[in-house]
Amino acid sequence: MDVNNLIEVKPDVMLGKPVIKGTRIPVELIVRELGDQSSTEDIFTAQEFAADFLAVEEIAFA
Repeated sequence: MDVNNLIEVKPDVMLGKPVIKGTRIPVELIVRELGDQSSTEDIFTAQEFAADFLAVEEIAFA
C-alpha cells in the first residue's frame, strides 16, 4: 500500500491537514476514533450510513 496515493495535503482543503485523498476526511479524525476505542465495526457502519445517505441526498450547486 502506497500511503502517498491515499493521503493528500492541500492548503485549501481542511486548512492543510492530511486527509484521505479526494475527501475532506482528516486522518486525525480516523486516528482519534480508533484511539477513542470506536471499533472498526463502528467506523465501517458510519461509513456505510454516510454512503447510503449521500446516495439519496440531492446536492444543490450554487
